[in-house]
Amino acid sequence: MAVWAGFWILGLIWGSSFLLIKIGLEGFTPLQLVAVRVIVAAVAMVLALRLTGQRFPRDRQSRLGLLVVGVFNTAVPFVLITWGEQRITSGLATVLNATVPLFSLVIAHFALRDERITPLKVAGLICGFLGVVVLAGQSLGQAGEENNIVGQFAVLLASLCYAGATVFVRRSLRHLKPMVISSGALVTASVIVGSAALLVDGLPAFGDFSIRITGGVLVLGLVNTFIAYLLYYWIIDRWGATRATLVTYVMPPVGLALGAIVLDEPITAALILGAGLIGAGVFLVNSKVRQSAVQPLPASAAVGAAPAASGDK
Repeated sequence: MAVWAGFWILGLIWGSSFLLIKIGLEGFTPLQLVAVRVIVAAVAMVLALRLTGQRFPRDRQSRLGLLVVGVFNTAVPFVLITWGEQRITSGLATVLNATVPLFSLVIAHFALRDERITPLKVAGLICGFLGVVVLAGQSLGQAGEENNIVGQFAVLLASLCYAGATVFVRRSLRHLKPMVISSGALVTASVIVGSAALLVDGLPAFGDFSIRITGGVLVLGLVNTFIAYLLYYWIIDRWGATRATLVTYVMPPVGLALGAIVLDEPITAALILGAGLIGAGVFLVNSKVRQSAVQPLPASAAVGAAPAASGDK
């Protein structure tokens, strides 16, 4: 019962990440928002790493691997999603981020010998692709934040980054513990995005922000990134990686509902249809995943986002 409670709490936490990003963008630039988020989460994660007696690897190959994961599973996708949410609704971003397992399937087919595409998975890919087409189609010939195709493309590119990073972890970092990988990724992202934010935008003017904006960003770093990662690994320890990744299905409805309730974002028929097609595609792709699948690395997520392993997320 406790694990089920943790599962639904995690779905609510990660599903709310896109709403918190939207709120943070009311005062921060995308780079500033991501920098604050990852720095807060990195400090907390490194403290947790030390308290559990774990250490960063000392060999050069592992450290280079953590650098790659930090760039492509944290820094780049976090910035892409945050930048994209300047142009699309938080609900739509949540739905598009659910394509991670579809991208993971394609990449894994070519990169991993034990992950081949089957007819059922092909059906899932087609279904998910149609969902993306439906969502993108509503933007053609229309104006407005809710329909910006450039913003949609940025979130899809972030999902591709998450998927690629997941496969990379399977191939190159399976010898490292999940908390070590997460800590290394967050520290790397903190240095990269923090430096970029200082050079491009300077320090955020925290004193000028409302409690809503500042609080939202701190919650995004501490709860939606740090605590969510710990909760995710706790669920994996009791359920296994494959079952734990079912949290992917919880995130889109949570993100859509919160966006509509808090920000009055519209929920159109095309959005519902696209979300349904993507959800069905992810279900088909994961319907016969072996229980021995390697433990995935969380995404988002997405930025709160979605676990990097749904195929990642």
